[in-house]
Amino acid sequence: MDIIAAILETAKEGAIKTKIMYRAFLSFPQLKEYLHVLMDGGLLEYSEEAKMYNTTEKGRHFLEMYSEVGDAISPKDSSRKKKAVAAKR
Repeated sequence: MDIIAAILETAKEGAIKTKIMYRAFLSFPQLKEYLHVLMDGGLLEYSEEAKMYNTTEKGRHFLEMYSEVGDAISPKDSSRKKKAVAAKR
C-alpha cells in the first residue's frame, strides 16, 4: 500500500515515469506493473498531450482513506511511545 500511495502522491500534480519511479523507489519493470494496475483500477490516468500520469479523483479518495487509516493506527500520544521504548529495555 505504501508504494501505491507514493505513486499516487507523486502523480497528484502530474508526473512522468522517471519521477514516479525514483520517488516510489521502483525498478522500471515494477513501475510498469504498478502503472498498469493503477490505471486499470481507475486510480491513475495518462495524458497523451502532456505525456504525464495524473492521479484521478478515485486515486485522491484512496489517498485520503489511506491517510485516515494511518492516523487511526499510529499512536498520537508520545508518552505511549516512551512507555513502549522503556518496556523494551
